[in-house]
Amino acid sequence: MKKLSILIILFSLSYAKAQIDPVKYPTYTNVEEALKSNTPVYSMSFRGKGLFNLPSEIKKLNSLFFLNIMGNNLEKMDQELFLLKELEILNVNENSIKFIPDEVGELTKLKTLSMNLNSLTSINPNIAKLQQLKVIHLDANNLNVFPHSLTQIPTLEEINLQDNQISFISENLHQIKNLKYLNLAANQINDLGNLEFPKNLKYLELQQNAISKLPETLFQSKNLEFLNVSQNNIKEISTKIKGLKNVVSMNLANNDLKELPTEISKLKNLKTLILTGNPMDKTTVEKLKNLLPETQIYF
Repeated sequence: MKKLSILIILFSLSYAKAQIDPVKYPTYTNVEEALKSNTPVYSMSFRGKGLFNLPSEIKKLNSLFFLNIMGNNLEKMDQELFLLKELEILNVNENSIKFIPDEVGELTKLKTLSMNLNSLTSINPNIAKLQQLKVIHLDANNLNVFPHSLTQIPTLEEINLQDNQISFISENLHQIKNLKYLNLAANQINDLGNLEFPKNLKYLELQQNAISKLPETLFQSKNLEFLNVSQNNIKEISTKIKGLKNVVSMNLANNDLKELPTEISKLKNLKTLILTGNPMDKTTVEKLKNLLPETQIYF
């Protein structure tokens, strides 16, 4: 089930066009007013308007680069949407959309797509045509596999798939060469096999799954800075953990760890280590404190 408490992502307007003067080029909330504008309309929001369909006149606003239609009653993505060829940021959070039509591949300038809290069971392969896409959020849908089409978009920097029913992750994950942030928390993952992770990955969230073992391939992630694998079933950590040379924060809370390998002392950049909820005795606790004197450890 969807977790309605999920925080809705606020989109970053750091792209070039987003630096426009908000007074000269405001965000419109009414199509009729937007059509009367004497200057190009770049930004529109229909957030929480109770819409069942997009206003058909929106197709005339062919300069739009930002569109927010979150919090409505949309059950499908209207065809007018795919006529907005300049769109770079699209927010469709909190609707009831069950599928993504083929036409999504026509939004070739899209850089950020957010479809949290919908009813998606799969992702249209045409998503792979969005070769400028940098951020995709698909939290709290009904996905049961990692969308293979995402592995065909090397420009992606952030993928959020939290709170789905994913049990299988594509073996081609490493092909997303620019990926820096991956969130697969609160899914149904129990086996990562020998999954190879993207080399540029910095943030990895795998908490609230059923993982019993971390693959040694993970410890080859030399650029990883933040790792969260709390609330899993992990019983031991490989000595290869020393490969995480740049890790700053590691959350191993609420697993079944009785000890950690001495090689963890090689993690000279580790500032925070969370171990609460593991069956560690006092001797182990003291040993870890001595191994990591510069690290804040929570037992």
